Amino acid sequence: MKVALLGCGVVGSQVIRLMHEQAGDLAARVGAPLELAGVAVRRLGRKRDVDVDPALFTTDAEALVARDDVDVVIEVIGGIEPARSLIVSALSKGKSVVTANKALLAEDGATLHEAARAGNGDLYFEASVAGAIPLLRPLRESLAGDHVKRVLGIVNGTTNYILDKMDSTGASFTDALEEAQTLGYAEADPTADVEGFDAAAKAAILAGLAFHSRVPAADVHREGITEITATDVASAKAMGYVIKLLAICARSDDGRSFGVRVHPAMIPRTHPLAGVREAYNAVFVEAESAGQLMFYGKGAGGAPTASAVLGDLVAVGRNRLAGTRGPEESTYADLSVHPMGETVTRCHVALDVADKPGVLARVAELFAKHDVSIQTVRQEGHGDDAQLVIVTHRATDAALSATMEGLRELDIVRAVASVMRVEGDD
Repeated sequence: MKVALLGCGVVGSQVIRLMHEQAGDLAARVGAPLELAGVAVRRLGRKRDVDVDPALFTTDAEALVARDDVDVVIEVIGGIEPARSLIVSALSKGKSVVTANKALLAEDGATLHEAARAGNGDLYFEASVAGAIPLLRPLRESLAGDHVKRVLGIVNGTTNYILDKMDSTGASFTDALEEAQTLGYAEADPTADVEGFDAAAKAAILAGLAFHSRVPAADVHREGITEITATDVASAKAMGYVIKLLAICARSDDGRSFGVRVHPAMIPRTHPLAGVREAYNAVFVEAESAGQLMFYGKGAGGAPTASAVLGDLVAVGRNRLAGTRGPEESTYADLSVHPMGETVTRCHVALDVADKPGVLARVAELFAKHDVSIQTVRQEGHGDDAQLVIVTHRATDAALSATMEGLRELDIVRAVASVMRVEGDD
């Protein structure tokens, strides 16, 4: 069975290594030997630490994908184009495709699935979310007979490393980011990670599988971690919380819609996600019959991601030899994504206030005006350092936002020092 590899970077080079080192085992598991037919790269002549016949390298990815003798195409180049065109071309010719491209799947997964259906080929993408963690196949297959209610977790290792260092060492966001870049956990341009774009793409894929509906990336509410300060982290720590960037996909109570969001949130230090350290990922799946399931492991890196790619390669190889296909895209539910304003959340709010009688009463009155009830409130400091710290009961995000706007207009509130959503303790 001949395999074309598109990309020979961090992940692609590890795919080649594993294909060579485990050739005998892979052949036994698939039912036929796997042979590398070619490797598409941007530039020839570049030194690469891989054991490959130089004649296999090519810059003509289109020609490689179009070859009649290629059975499976592995795409690990990333981005939207030319990845989309190459994958569609391969699928339209009846080839199977294994991809790790979460951005493309979130942006235009429908086109890829339709091409797979039309060409009668497989499209597998376990490596697109959470690296080595077997997460998508359980959602796609193992839980196909259950009713998934919620998916919640940490799906970006870079941001988890940064927030973990801020929590454990007291470092600023800038210092923690620089350390992550030095260690190779963050790119030179970390925007996709720290602004939540990477996690949002993964959340779209997870929600689509969990709720059997198509989820465009544009429908995912996204907030990054760049505004989180060492003071925010220290305040959360003092209250027994830790801040994590969470991806949350939750079905509404009536089951007619669901929300998909990525944002930083405070979670209790007793919650299992609070113990997810450094660049690791962890995801909770809550299903009606199965209850709560937790998936934990390395969410990024060449070897972990390549492990997921090879798992998919074995699956599509077996299918081709058997003359069958894996599961198609499941969108029968066709549920709508409700806007963030309708999402019910809780908030931790810190207010710099004037130190005089009646402040708490006026603040509480404003919360009540917007139907946001207060769970706990405490006052810290005196004089110029006076601060109210409030934790709300659950309310719609729109109501909470309106309350924050009203607080900023009160003459007794000098500043809304911080607003952080709270998850995991209800």
